[in-house]
Amino acid sequence: MAYWLLKAALTPVLRVLYRLEVDGADGVPSRGPVILASNHISFCDSVFLPLVVARRVTFVAKAEYFDDWRTAWFFRSIGQIPMRREGGSASDAALAAARSVLDGGGVLGIYPEGTRSPDARLYRGHTGVARLALATRAPVVAVAMIGTDVVMPIGCVRPKVFRPVVIRFSRPMTFAREAGHGDDPLVLRQATDEIMFELAQLSGQEYVDRYARRPPKGQVEGSASAEVTQSPQSGNLQDTSAA
Repeated sequence: MAYWLLKAALTPVLRVLYRLEVDGADGVPSRGPVILASNHISFCDSVFLPLVVARRVTFVAKAEYFDDWRTAWFFRSIGQIPMRREGGSASDAALAAARSVLDGGGVLGIYPEGTRSPDARLYRGHTGVARLALATRAPVVAVAMIGTDVVMPIGCVRPKVFRPVVIRFSRPMTFAREAGHGDDPLVLRQATDEIMFELAQLSGQEYVDRYARRPPKGQVEGSASAEVTQSPQSGNLQDTSAA
């Protein structure tokens, strides 16, 4: 209930304060599991994206946001799942929570880059998005956020108003033929790269074929959401969001 009340309150405000352009949102399937795989250039991506999608969107978020009562209520209200970054069983629980959203026919929002871009370029995607898509057979819709880095750039506490924001959605991408090879690293990489190619086409960002680095410990990154990926050392799924 809180999700829809907050959305009803914020949507008209954002449409007044920003020159919002949305392209292709009607192509998001109206029912059944869907993964929204978005680029990540600003903290406010996780605010704008759910407000332009008719269905409820659930993100996997850094658990630290839920440890502070001043922010916990907001992230719960906008439908985010807390994720601990210790790895092992904590990461497995986050993966299970993300998969349960899809198994229940819901919409999961995820940032394949794993953290916010440090320079507005598009970085190599982690394979967690492909792993979830292949495991649940959920279609993936690439989402390009454009202009949110101007609204709230790195280090900015107060968002700038009356700026243009463009949100573009791809057609649903399906990976049914690859579903039986969900443990094959090459298949996971190929599916992930296909999603990132679509994101690059939609966003117009320069693509960088390496993973985005998290900022040094203690530096505020500001990303509201986490990405679920596989740790090559342990085989477990872990959070790659910023510290």
